[in-house]
Amino acid sequence: MRLILASQSASRRALLEAAGLAVDAMPAAVDEAAIKESAKAEGMTPTDAALLLADAKAARIARRHPEAMVIGADQLLVCEGEWFDKPADLGAARRQLLRLRNRAHELVTAVVVWREGERAWHHVATPRLAMRDFSEAFLDDYLAREGERVTQSVGAYRLEGLGIHLMRDIRGEHTAILGLPMLPLLAYLRDSGVVRR
Repeated sequence: MRLILASQSASRRALLEAAGLAVDAMPAAVDEAAIKESAKAEGMTPTDAALLLADAKAARIARRHPEAMVIGADQLLVCEGEWFDKPADLGAARRQLLRLRNRAHELVTAVVVWREGERAWHHVATPRLAMRDFSEAFLDDYLAREGERVTQSVGAYRLEGLGIHLMRDIRGEHTAILGLPMLPLLAYLRDSGVVRR
């Protein structure tokens, strides 16, 4: 069965391809900011909001490709009840990282699969990360070295890069931190006959 990733995320696609899956990537045009605002206004939990976002992306692509199995994913960063978005620029990334410094946060990572016109499966992982009490000099050097790449992540860091230096503790599946909980997804794909058991 054809697999489609409803995302333009290079890291999610790389995770699927590294696991030996042939996947097409198609960005889903959904208004993520509006969905998040609506979810907050309705009092949704971060888990429900992340699922809503992942589902909206998968549904958008699944309607155009009903023959395919469509994977949608989204991730919210939550620190002490506050929801964070991808920083708009380096200045916003600096402010966000200072807010997260010496605090723990969760990456609420949702994945859904649409098949034959409906949501067939979903999973939410909540890795927990704690940033160390880094200096502002370190932060400025980090941002100078990482550049605009920090704006591509909800946490303003890439653990597969220099972002690992920001952390003092990490708990949870590494692939979920990168944006796609691969172990439960692969189990579902095996159970569905998409990959060998």
